[in-house]
Amino acid sequence: MPPFNNKNAHITLMAICNESIDLRRKEMEKAVKKYWPIFVLPTVAAFAIGFIYPFIQGVYLSFCKFSTIKKAKFVGLANYQYALTDESFYHSFGYTLAFAVVSVVLINVIAFMLALALTSKIKGKDIYRTVFFMPNLIGGIVLGYIWKTLLDCFLSLIGQPLLALNETWGFVGLVILMCWQQIGYMMIIYIAGLQAIDTAYLEAAMIDGATKLQTLFRVKIPNVMSSITICLFLTLTNGFKLFDQNLALTGGEPAHKSEMLALNIYDTFYARSGKQWKGYGQAKAVIFCILVIVISLIQLRATKSKEVQA
Repeated sequence: MPPFNNKNAHITLMAICNESIDLRRKEMEKAVKKYWPIFVLPTVAAFAIGFIYPFIQGVYLSFCKFSTIKKAKFVGLANYQYALTDESFYHSFGYTLAFAVVSVVLINVIAFMLALALTSKIKGKDIYRTVFFMPNLIGGIVLGYIWKTLLDCFLSLIGQPLLALNETWGFVGLVILMCWQQIGYMMIIYIAGLQAIDTAYLEAAMIDGATKLQTLFRVKIPNVMSSITICLFLTLTNGFKLFDQNLALTGGEPAHKSEMLALNIYDTFYARSGKQWKGYGQAKAVIFCILVIVISLIQLRATKSKEVQA
């Protein structure tokens, strides 16, 4: 009888295990291909009921004068004609655009700087990451009222009018609030991007004698462009869609001068009486949706073209 060979037995056992795993994987793939509609249907149905149908209905109602959904009268483009000639809508758009630009720049620059600091060799990195991320866990409406109290107290101490009485301070307050809430979240995304950079690139740059700034702009930033794309998209869309913080912090005061687009639409739809106002508000909402989609697509195309292909 030939001597027992542990090595050959181990190889044979591994081959049998691999064959068994491949067989089970094929069986699972067959099951998934056969029963996938059962798993996908609930999600598709929920998405259709919760998003697609309301969206289509909302577009239709933007062409109607209505008080309730069942009492809608088709009026053609009248609602859009009003929306496109409403000065408050244009003011809100300009105010929102300025806010979005300022908040996007500040949030992403500060978040990226924090990510660079927290991926270096400093003590207590995990604690700092947690502390910076925590504001993102607070709800927007609660956050708005907290910062309203804080900023109004600060302004009263320095002899300035309260947020609701000063358009400029209202803008500054919204920017501070938005930065405080979102910097931590974007920081986490940038940290993930920086940690995913192949160390071979950094070692090659160090061997070539690259300075820290050269390494940052020639190696790190090009390799985290995918993270930059995501963060720019999130901050841009969040800046345009801001509603609850605006409602809690300034309420659009004074005289709707600090009113952003979402709050202007809400005010048109709910705060004014008459059937025609709901139609006007719905038309503004459709225009607003188109604006956000177009601006977001332009941003995505511009930043994705600069991403480094693996």
